[in-house]
Amino acid sequence: MKRFKNILLVCDFDINQNAAVERAVSLAKQNEAHLMFLSVVKELPEKMSMAIKIIPSQKLLELVIDDRRERIDAMVEDINQQGVSATGQVAIGTPFLEVIYQVLRDKHDLVILAAEGKGGLKERLFGSTSMHLMRKCPCPVWVIKPKTHEKYNRILASVDTTIDFPDPEHESLNPLILQLGNSLAQMDNSQFHIIQVWSVFGEGYMQIRGGVDNDGIDRVRKQVKYQYEIWLDHLLASTGLTNRDAQIHLLRNDDASEAIVKLVKNEKIDLLVIGTVCRTGLTGFFIGNTAEKVLNEVDCSVLTVKPAGFVTPVTLKE
Repeated sequence: MKRFKNILLVCDFDINQNAAVERAVSLAKQNEAHLMFLSVVKELPEKMSMAIKIIPSQKLLELVIDDRRERIDAMVEDINQQGVSATGQVAIGTPFLEVIYQVLRDKHDLVILAAEGKGGLKERLFGSTSMHLMRKCPCPVWVIKPKTHEKYNRILASVDTTIDFPDPEHESLNPLILQLGNSLAQMDNSQFHIIQVWSVFGEGYMQIRGGVDNDGIDRVRKQVKYQYEIWLDHLLASTGLTNRDAQIHLLRNDDASEAIVKLVKNEKIDLLVIGTVCRTGLTGFFIGNTAEKVLNEVDCSVLTVKPAGFVTPVTLKE
């Protein structure tokens, strides 16, 4: 996969980021890409200067920055010795904002970072920084679950169309999602899965108010499913794929997020590739309800993408 040429790796030394670092370096090697390491130091709270008596707050901040720079420099030197073009930088501020500023300044085409949470049944995998980036970062964001395998065994691409109310901008994501998922599956020799969730618009009203019997509903369902099958065949063909290249999951469910989360769990998916732009296009809504629910519940690495022309609400400082 030679898609990414300017990768940004967000370093957080307080969590297990080995899997994220290994993936970023591997991808940079295969793409002959430049890799930048970015560590963001949060500004000290104003009240902290009152609490610290032993050492001035500014001195403490300088010590933290020096430590981060030493770690980043060591990583860059090691990666350079492996034949990868790498640089490093330490920034001060709010992590997700500084990451997006860096993306805007240097036109990075991929951001990689380790998930902040532990995941599992009682804890979310993705923290505040991950969620902000998946909502607002203009380039793809790959959040990697700690302690993941070196290679993914199963990759799921979640495509999304609504035959009743097509959205050209939203649907422009589908080919990109498939291409990325398939490329990564080939790179890792993974099982490649594709999911499209569908439903019959107004099915409940047909039965309750329209008087349509069960046989009639079944016929409508078959017709709608057939339409999705035809659409999916065209989508696969447009990206050079066929039904033989992936396991297709064409699932009927009124709640797309529920179907996706359930499939991720049942198929033991390691990486989910999904679009995160809201269908409504309303200002301030930068992530769709389906993606929001999925990201709050899945326990796997996630690669999120946005359509061409997406404009982040974050702007560079003067």
